[in-house]
Amino acid sequence: MASLPFNDEAVRALAAILNDTGLTEIEIEGKEGRIRVVRAQTVVSGVAAPAAPVAVAAAPVAAAMPVPAAAPDDDSHHPGAIPSPMVGIAYLAPEPGAAPFVTLGQTVTAGQTLMLIEAMKTFNQIKAPRAGTVTRILVAAGAPVEFGQPLLILE
Repeated sequence: MASLPFNDEAVRALAAILNDTGLTEIEIEGKEGRIRVVRAQTVVSGVAAPAAPVAVAAAPVAAAMPVPAAAPDDDSHHPGAIPSPMVGIAYLAPEPGAAPFVTLGQTVTAGQTLMLIEAMKTFNQIKAPRAGTVTRILVAAGAPVEFGQPLLILE
């Protein structure tokens, strides 16, 4: 392994960046070569699993959980669905304890902030593409979201 153009300290530093940022993959390239570090996807599944037991603590929330889980495919084809433009963590309010950006039944204007998605420690505003009424909010505060996943329904 002495012929490799990098040392194990560089790999450990990149792995630490993965842990600090929540990324699953990082790659750097320099004069001496290229280093790519990938974290196993099972860690992401492990992070999502603890969210379910927290919701199960309250019986009414637990009863409501299967409904959104069964309907994501239907919601993604809904004409009023607002899809996530990126992978990240959804935040429904500007800070913990603050009022949410939007609530069910609220009328919004085009360009109004609907929520935030944190990606790589950057908070990105998700704005309404058009005016309408929020009829469904499909993500929970602090929940991970995928690219293209419907976030809410605006009719």
